[in-house]
Amino acid sequence: MQITDIKPFPVWVGTRNQMLVKVETNEGIYGWGESGLSSRELGVKGIVEHYREFLIGKDPMKRGALWQEMYRSQYFEGGRTLTGAISAIDMALYDIAGKKLGVPVYELLGGKHRNWVPTFASGGGSSPEEMIDVAKKIISEGFNCFRIHRGYNDEKENIYEPREHIAQVAEGIIKVREAVGNLPTIGTDIHHRLSVAEAASFCQMMPSHTLDFLEEPIRDETPEAYEVLRKMTNIPFAIGEEFASKWQFVPYIERGITNYVRIDVCNVGGITESMKVAGWAEAHYIDLMPHNPLGPICVAATAHLAMATPNFSWLEIRESSGEDNGFYSKEVFPVQAEILPGKVIPLGKPGLGVDVDESSLTEPFRHSEMPHLTRRDGSHTNW
Repeated sequence: MQITDIKPFPVWVGTRNQMLVKVETNEGIYGWGESGLSSRELGVKGIVEHYREFLIGKDPMKRGALWQEMYRSQYFEGGRTLTGAISAIDMALYDIAGKKLGVPVYELLGGKHRNWVPTFASGGGSSPEEMIDVAKKIISEGFNCFRIHRGYNDEKENIYEPREHIAQVAEGIIKVREAVGNLPTIGTDIHHRLSVAEAASFCQMMPSHTLDFLEEPIRDETPEAYEVLRKMTNIPFAIGEEFASKWQFVPYIERGITNYVRIDVCNVGGITESMKVAGWAEAHYIDLMPHNPLGPICVAATAHLAMATPNFSWLEIRESSGEDNGFYSKEVFPVQAEILPGKVIPLGKPGLGVDVDESSLTEPFRHSEMPHLTRRDGSHTNW
């Protein structure tokens, strides 16, 4: 079997762009993948088109060797754009391999450890009362784990003041925990907006067992900064959704900085790289809590990883209904994993168990940016 074409599809689906990739072969078997570099999809498209030039004619079953060739074939190795492209292609190669052998991808990874994949939901509000209502709704739907957020200072004007926001978030989360009791697992995502001092202040506002995990409080480029913060709080950290290789996970796993691995299959280098990180985390008694904010291909690929991984906690899911304003469109994705409140069940079909109606990819790419946040003094800060 040989690769005959690789097609990138940066397209608008539902409420945002998706960066889809199709790998075709001379046997008529094809595979689909997805990249996760949101709002920089055209950069990934260019890399996919470059890889296409030397991957055509190669054996798609040699996905480990092709991963190495894509990663090592340039002098400037790595980086999120490169691994975002590798992720999508690698995912599609696993889809092809499963179809060729007539088995679901999780069988290629060692077989099932569970019958379904636990998920966590996310929600929030602009006041403690709204946050409590959202939390109770999520629990009533069937989730036992969720993230709860509070809108930042002035979302219409894209103004973010850290000290104001952490005080408001802390107030809401404390009241949510009081309202729902000790049983649910509760986390929050700061979206790497804080400094070490600000993050420490936020943690110090939390009474014991208010938060079960704190996600991405500061940026990840400097592990030493996280080590300082680690010494200042006992709240478990969930880190890694920005990481573009197993090497970026090294200090966070080896030094005990993170307690949950927020791996993103669509950014880290696909299923090939994810399985290496999963085994590494298992050796350090750390569970995977994958980042999964994208479409049905990402859901399927991450669910197969979760099925085959013993050290797994929860999978992020965008919407319990699986609809999400068309982002999981059944028209575009007529075959996809079953999404239920609190769980995802990957189909037992060969490959990833997801398919794309290529003729429905009719909405062209739209230039789209995440909010560019500033503080009140006009200085730029992280989204």
